[in-house]
Amino acid sequence: MLGDSVTSALFMFGIPLLFVTFWCVILALISALAGWRALAARFRSDSTPCGELHTAGPWFATVYMRGWTHYSGVIRMTAAGDALYLTVLMPFRVGHPPLRIPWNEIACARTRRFLQNFMELRLGTQEQIPFRISERTARKLGLAERFVPKNPASALTAG
Repeated sequence: MLGDSVTSALFMFGIPLLFVTFWCVILALISALAGWRALAARFRSDSTPCGELHTAGPWFATVYMRGWTHYSGVIRMTAAGDALYLTVLMPFRVGHPPLRIPWNEIACARTRRFLQNFMELRLGTQEQIPFRISERTARKLGLAERFVPKNPASALTAG
């Protein structure tokens, strides 16, 4: 009789706890692999964007980062006058604190991968984390006007 209550308590509390632990570990690993953790070391911020804002995501926006990682529908990108603000939706935020990356820490080029055109940002002058977004998303953010490449055919190498 006592064994049955222990077993049911294990299933009632142990399985959800195991799932939450697994979820947090996976998200922390993705953060490290993608480069988000490296960016958070310098650009972590809870400040809110101000001035003229252009927002894209999280829905229907895919971001490709380092190590074949990609974030589909979970990152909100806000281009403000002072910086690019990046936040991840709450269920996926473990290991992904909000970021504020000043424009002088971002390089930009157009690139083509898998028969698709992208705008590739390099986040952090030290970190050089690739951040590829579709040209449509880049237009929504006003990045085409902000970063006018000297050579339109230029492309950064993928990281």
